[in-house]
Amino acid sequence: MAQDGSVKSRAHAGARAGTWPWPVGIRPVWHVIWPRPNFALATQLRQWAAQEIAADRLLPWLAVAYGFGIVIYFTAEREPAWWAATALTAVCAVGAVSLRRHLVAFVVSLFVFAIAAGFAAATVKTAMIEHPVLRYPASGVTISGFVELREESQHTDRFVLRVDHIDGNRIDDKPQRVRLSVKRGLAPPAGSFVEVKAMLDPPLQPLEPGSYDFARDLYFQQIGASGFVRGAIKVTAPPAAAGLVSRANAVVQRLRDAIDAHVRAVLPGDTGAIAAMLLNGRRDVISENLYNALFISGVGHVLSISG
Repeated sequence: MAQDGSVKSRAHAGARAGTWPWPVGIRPVWHVIWPRPNFALATQLRQWAAQEIAADRLLPWLAVAYGFGIVIYFTAEREPAWWAATALTAVCAVGAVSLRRHLVAFVVSLFVFAIAAGFAAATVKTAMIEHPVLRYPASGVTISGFVELREESQHTDRFVLRVDHIDGNRIDDKPQRVRLSVKRGLAPPAGSFVEVKAMLDPPLQPLEPGSYDFARDLYFQQIGASGFVRGAIKVTAPPAAAGLVSRANAVVQRLRDAIDAHVRAVLPGDTGAIAAMLLNGRRDVISENLYNALFISGVGHVLSISG
């Protein structure tokens, strides 16, 4: 009897030690967040990868990994060597191909390859557009070269000059391209070879932390200096024929000028300015009131995608 009583006591104690059962159809939060303990990590990763691949959801994650590689480039303390980044990407590509028969390893290697490809793309792009940048202001500079781009605005015109010869003080390295401002209506046509006297300044740095970086924008346009024209613009014969790229840019620019002039001749005022903007992307001829009205009304994004 005593033995039966002890057995019943242990059974009763065990019943009291149990947990309250969960309602039917409701699972604890930790059962949803954490994988089951009897699942190995490799098995869980294999199942997740198989689900993503089966649902065609792997490609968007590769784009995220590619962007992460670009972020890593911008966090580098010094400029990486383009050949090293390219070699790393090639090694990762070979590794991904060799692991294609192993699902988990193949997925991981694909992501590593995408990260390396993003890092290499940013490195090679920077190496391709690397060019000299003016360090100090310079006045009384004589510049000659081909006009590649001209822009009109309400007050002044601007044009981008592919520098052929530059002579002046405090110029250590010759900029490849400079952007010059002139009085309205005096910008030379695209493709012409001109000689000007100008005052040059280094690309404008951000005026305050977090504001727009003009210097970075000009750097990726391969413009190493900006300034103002002093005196008359002399159109002269070029010492050598322009390159194929310069001639092609001049043709495109003249075509844009012709379209812009025709549209604004048919539709004068802000109506023609908006139509020209939508066709060729020129936003400088829009009046200030219209420019502010577009942003106040919430359609200012049209300016960014125009052309």
